[in-house]
Amino acid sequence: MAEVEIYTSPFCGYCQRAKQLLSKKGIAFKEIDVMMDPGKRQEMLARAAGRTTVPQIFINGDGIGGCDDLYALDRAGTLDPLLTQG
Repeated sequence: MAEVEIYTSPFCGYCQRAKQLLSKKGIAFKEIDVMMDPGKRQEMLARAAGRTTVPQIFINGDGIGGCDDLYALDRAGTLDPLLTQG
């Protein structure tokens, strides 16, 4: 299984949607709350090439973008292969 990390903040609808899709697929993920730890927001900015919005999702260390990007990968049929790589 792939290692999935998702940078989130509370009350973010896009974060909730992304987590729902991953959970529906039975994928465990590490959630990193950027609101509770401001240092994590800086970490996210560095890893996500300056993208400032949440969620920012990483699969096996590679940034795939946000919620819309996650759903686009799923619609294209390329998300599941990414999630099974370990």
